[in-house]
Amino acid sequence: MTEGFRPRHYLALTLALLAAACTTCEVASLPLPAPTPAPAPAKPSPKVKKLGIYRIGEPYRVAGVWYTPKLDWNYDEEGRASWYGKGFHGRKTANGELYDQDELTAAHQTLPLPSVVRVTNLENGHSLVLRVNDRGPFVRGRIIDVSRKAAKLLKFHRQGTTRVRVEVLEEESRQAAMEVGWKG
Repeated sequence: MTEGFRPRHYLALTLALLAAACTTCEVASLPLPAPTPAPAPAKPSPKVKKLGIYRIGEPYRVAGVWYTPKLDWNYDEEGRASWYGKGFHGRKTANGELYDQDELTAAHQTLPLPSVVRVTNLENGHSLVLRVNDRGPFVRGRIIDVSRKAAKLLKFHRQGTTRVRVEVLEEESRQAAMEVGWKG
């Protein structure tokens, strides 16, 4: 009785045929195309911040209350602060910047835009220097709206409002104003 092919014989035969085919294959002698270099990974573009414009502005009315913007290097006031965040994030501020709730900025009713102020939380002593680039708040008894990040750093984010002192920093305000085209 003769032995039939076993699976290992099929494998050996297949490998032999493949080896023979490759040695006579003309395709193997064709030149291969040059490899295409992989595209360089895209570098993230630097975040360009639009600083807006310098603006004092004309008197304006909100909810029946008139506000008169003015240059006041001696501004020093105590009152209530509130904060604004997600609902305004990415919108234009009064001087043309885009509001970023994660920056140290603020809104004031009458100070020139931009101005630089020191805001001190009178309930806990925490203090920050903020750049005023927007108008507001327009709620009775409030003198400044700060960004979400500022509210967190001043430690009143959870309660929503706090008693503060707001002082204009003249030299820093002049510098910020010149950066956006103020001639002084």
